[in-house]
Amino acid sequence: MSTLSSNPGPIGIFDSGYGGLTILHGIRRMLPQYDYLYLGDNARAPYGTRSFDVVYEFTRQAVMRLFDMGCHLVILGCNTASAKALRTIQQRDLPVTDPHRRVLGIIRPTAEVIGSITRSRHVGILATEGTIKSESYNLEITKLYPDIRVSGVACPFWVPLVEYNEGDSPGADYFVKKRIDQLMALDGEIDTIILGCTHYPLLMPKIRLYTPGDVTVVAQGDYVAASLKTYLQRHPDMERKCSIGGRVHYLTTENPDKFRESASIFLKEHVDVTNITL
Repeated sequence: MSTLSSNPGPIGIFDSGYGGLTILHGIRRMLPQYDYLYLGDNARAPYGTRSFDVVYEFTRQAVMRLFDMGCHLVILGCNTASAKALRTIQQRDLPVTDPHRRVLGIIRPTAEVIGSITRSRHVGILATEGTIKSESYNLEITKLYPDIRVSGVACPFWVPLVEYNEGDSPGADYFVKKRIDQLMALDGEIDTIILGCTHYPLLMPKIRLYTPGDVTVVAQGDYVAASLKTYLQRHPDMERKCSIGGRVHYLTTENPDKFRESASIFLKEHVDVTNITL
């Protein structure tokens, strides 16, 4: 049994890099009253091409650090970590470290809403190579909605486009259009596309430009926030362990100045950030 503090603490948000900031933004907009602690493992990003074992170990280290810093609830604001590490942490680690703490992912909340969005029952996924190869979206969606057909395409250049602030450049058009065309060629009946990487909403103007007009594009932030709100309503014992104050602090394994600069792309605000080692 863990000896970690039982005092209320911030809600932890973890991502391998910056994309989870889009998840944090959606959560803060819907649930501004809570305190948040964001941890970006920027020094070891990206996770998308790493093996299951490596992603699990890196994610476990980050989760345990957030627990050590007072978080009772941690959200994996990263599709790759949700796909490759969440289940093992929930089933193997939490019962040993502290069965009263919780780690939640962002794939299932997105999968849950898809059934009410798609009309054709044909859904596309645009994500990193790791998330596509894991087939996590396919598994979660077909588990909930066996009648839905899921097709996915990996978009390896999309994350660098965002992180180097090239999302508005003419060069981005080629890479965005290429992957959307590839997805629609797999299944022309797709009427809903999930952006299965938290970086991708920052490419939304170009994604909409090259997506057929009758196709709905689903970004995760608002759906994850709504799911978290429902979770806390259903689990008042956990809600009481989330401190109130509207504060947010950022941690990075990379240079803090670099994090501040890049975070401004995602949040359009100055952030208070501290360097840590995992």
